[in-house]
Amino acid sequence: SRPVYRVISTGHSGKFDRTVDVFVLQAISGWDMGKCRVPLGGRSTAPVYYADGEIIDMPLHINKLDDSPDDKDIYIMGDPEFLQSVSMGESRYKTGGSDKYDSVMDFFDGGIYFDQPDSRITDEDAMQRKIDRLEDSTDAQYSFTPVANAAVSRPNAAVQLEFFVESDVGKVRITNNCTVRGFRQSRDWRTLDFKIEPGSGGERSERYDIYAYHLMPEDETRQTKEITDTYVTQSIGDVESEPGGQIFVEGDVVIGGDKTCHNGDQVVKGKITVIATGNIWVADSIVVDGAHDADGIPSQDNPNSLGLIAQGVVKVVDPGMSSYSYVDDEPVEPDDFGYVPIGRLDSDGGGRWVWRRVGWRWRRVWQEEEAEEYDRHLPDPMVVEAGITVGGGGWGAENVRRGSYGGRKEASGNQDDLVVRGTITEACRGVVGLVGGDGYLKHYYLDARFLEGILPGDLWLRGKFVSAPAGWHDYRSSDY
Repeated sequence: SRPVYRVISTGHSGKFDRTVDVFVLQAISGWDMGKCRVPLGGRSTAPVYYADGEIIDMPLHINKLDDSPDDKDIYIMGDPEFLQSVSMGESRYKTGGSDKYDSVMDFFDGGIYFDQPDSRITDEDAMQRKIDRLEDSTDAQYSFTPVANAAVSRPNAAVQLEFFVESDVGKVRITNNCTVRGFRQSRDWRTLDFKIEPGSGGERSERYDIYAYHLMPEDETRQTKEITDTYVTQSIGDVESEPGGQIFVEGDVVIGGDKTCHNGDQVVKGKITVIATGNIWVADSIVVDGAHDADGIPSQDNPNSLGLIAQGVVKVVDPGMSSYSYVDDEPVEPDDFGYVPIGRLDSDGGGRWVWRRVGWRWRRVWQEEEAEEYDRHLPDPMVVEAGITVGGGGWGAENVRRGSYGGRKEASGNQDDLVVRGTITEACRGVVGLVGGDGYLKHYYLDARFLEGILPGDLWLRGKFVSAPAGWHDYRSSDY
């Protein structure tokens, strides 16, 4: 993962006069993907379209698909905005010389480039080596192997993380040994929630357990740590990176919950990477502390950043999978376990309107309450400020409607907005929304700080190389 290239320079005489050993790392783009298609089950995939109203303000790269017949590997519907450069692994022209891209060239305001090196995000061995390196370099007290002991259907072991700022200090609250109640549709044709089948080289997919709700052991100690306590350095040859935090989980991660400062967002102050060998479930907006530009992107001199790296998927959960509004759907709470609410606070204890089944009809009635209640509404817009790397599938949203099955709980209307300020690297596309129908409308913006390797745990997966020892940079991050 860190090959050495020998650079040879020549003097005025034309003779070789010295050599320099240079360690190199594989660079990132902005939004890299193995293919612009979503799995529909087994070996079946479908194209994902960029649509009207979508703004893609980050460099985009799509690996060569090798499809037959040979067609464009990017799919466009309506008039989306590509504000930065687009690179394609494939050629612009078919074997016979005809131009596949002639009808769409006007969409690419930042230019489009063909025959570019592929991302290695689909290389399972390369991904595993990166994960192993991250595990080895994480402080042992922040390396977790959770267990799922709650008696619920389809239990998944997870660690819950909640980020907040207290007295100007960035902190993370860690709850180990959570049990996520998973849900999985019984047939492929009922769902869009797939991940890559391990060992298939990205060629096969399988249904996985999506997040319904999660429980924590009543005797589990929730530990609150300063983010700087998790700091480590990465070694590249004899050179060390700047310090940054790492939390490693052999299992799944849930980010969000009944955090200390609820009804704000998860707020990250510090520099930290979260690594999961399973899935990362996003259950709240996540922003970084500190200065942001007028357009909302973290300022270039903002020192705070978050990396999310999963060998499974990274997905925004569907809050409606277990809503307190419909009392028949309340989560099961086995003995010695407590339900952990997510989403926005809907009642401060005085009471609220709920839907109850009266006979065969649902009626809205007032329910007196003595405790805070969460009706599992995620914010609109949903904001995630992070560098996201997904080795086992795609970035997106769970339980987006397929046919007559599924359907997310939105905050307003039939589609909310999903704002990403960061970078995305995914093995294949994940479903974010159905155009005009369900899920989210994308608004993606590049956080250019990630082009300079701001995260010590970042995965450099592109097929081109940049020098590392002096503090690597991408050509787009400087004037030269």
